[in-house]
Amino acid sequence: MRQNTAAALLLAIALAMPSRGGADDQVVPLKYGNMDQWVVRHIKESGIIGGNTKTLYEIGPNKTINGNIPYTNAGGSPWGTSNVMAKVMGVVKTNNSVFRERRGNGYCAKMTTHLESVKVLGLMNIKVLAAGSIFLGDMKEPITGTKEAQKWLNFGIPFTGRPKAVRYDYRVSVPGTKNRVRQNGFSRKQTVAGPDYATAILLLQKRTEDANGNITAKRVGTMVVRYGKSTNGWVNNATYTIMYGDIRHNPQYNASTMGLRQADYARNSRGESVPIRETGWADADEKPTHMVLQFSSSHGGAYVGTIGNTLWIDNVELVY
Repeated sequence: MRQNTAAALLLAIALAMPSRGGADDQVVPLKYGNMDQWVVRHIKESGIIGGNTKTLYEIGPNKTINGNIPYTNAGGSPWGTSNVMAKVMGVVKTNNSVFRERRGNGYCAKMTTHLESVKVLGLMNIKVLAAGSIFLGDMKEPITGTKEAQKWLNFGIPFTGRPKAVRYDYRVSVPGTKNRVRQNGFSRKQTVAGPDYATAILLLQKRTEDANGNITAKRVGTMVVRYGKSTNGWVNNATYTIMYGDIRHNPQYNASTMGLRQADYARNSRGESVPIRETGWADADEKPTHMVLQFSSSHGGAYVGTIGNTLWIDNVELVY
């Protein structure tokens, strides 16, 4: 009995810690995953909120876009970001919480949680908490409303592989406060219990679309990691195992972070944004149809986080 308990504990520790991987690993970089190429967008906000020109960054081929042009993923890039242009009731506003940052001879992605302010003719000052996020998929622009923020995301990309792990370089800086805040700009700032975490999530799904355009999915593969402590510089080649099939009896399983999801959205074959309803766990040898991969400076949903939480990501790869 003690032997079994010890073995389970050692397995849990081994799965939870990043590993270096084996010499025979086949490593496949994700397109633009080295974060060295970026689209730079210069957008002029409406005069009623100051008329400033803001710079937004997107992961894709090196190019500059001037003007208030809705963005679509350029150069075959699979990456979307939380950087967006919104146009609500004719007013153009931007949010920039993902940045291109120099690293060595190239760049990396820097995601940060911050307060985005909107000042209207000196009469109104709205402050909204925004987290930085990069993900496989895309964002539909311009954003025209603040309700159901997830509906603007097309979450995930077609994918049929079965990698054994995901590998990347990362760096974390967190204030380490005991609680988070919720601030949506329209109600009083609220305290949300529990510390904030930067997160990395990889899900493999087998999706099905019915005759009405509804999307359901079975979970094929799962990898979720949270970062709650600052690192001493960069952690290179961090490699995290992808767990396949029904993992509810795995010692590493955490229902709150790895359980089946209901709140994500994708565009169906009609171009409509619909929820992705995960209905169960696929067999361990099942072949996926889509991959979800997201890195974020905060967890907990829209408008929730800790100001100053920052996550840097570079050199994203799949390991086979």
